[in-house]
Amino acid sequence: MFEALHDCVVAKGYNRTTLSDIAAKAGMTSSHLHYYFDNKDDILEQYFDNVSRRLLREIERLHEAPAALQIDRLADLWFSAETSAPSEIGFMLECFGAAVHDEKMRTAKAHFDREAKRHLATLIASSAGRGAALGKDGAEAAYAMMIGLRSSVYFDESMSLAQSQQIFIQSLRLIGRLDSRLSVDASEPRQA
Repeated sequence: MFEALHDCVVAKGYNRTTLSDIAAKAGMTSSHLHYYFDNKDDILEQYFDNVSRRLLREIERLHEAPAALQIDRLADLWFSAETSAPSEIGFMLECFGAAVHDEKMRTAKAHFDREAKRHLATLIASSAGRGAALGKDGAEAAYAMMIGLRSSVYFDESMSLAQSQQIFIQSLRLIGRLDSRLSVDASEPRQA
């Protein structure tokens, strides 16, 4: 059912997707799907909650590595080709849009945001050696870059996934006061 919702939203957008579309894609009747979920919002809420929890578990596992490696692994997780294909980024943006008017989605999104920022704050504070204040402020900037750079790949044809990932790594290393192994040459034109 979750995969059917995902595929329908990717193909038609969340607003245009109906419960009947999801049921047909899942190979079941609408009444059978309705037995499990009252509406498509319920399916999306559960799907988003499941994905958020999985991502947070993966992010939490990063704490075991040194700071520079945590940054690389976080970037690999967030900007992976599998989860950052244009269709997946579009799906993420559809979820964020649904969270604007759906209290359960907004709560789940806010929880994910807080936990991701908490991880970033811990990472930055420990790597910079400057304490929690720098970590919290740095986490806000780093999280904004995570979301923004990933979204840029969807809307800006000249921004590649690899370039977004590289910019994120370099920026987070600068915020965390780690030496940057990667650099982005702003004078080079971006490629799609």
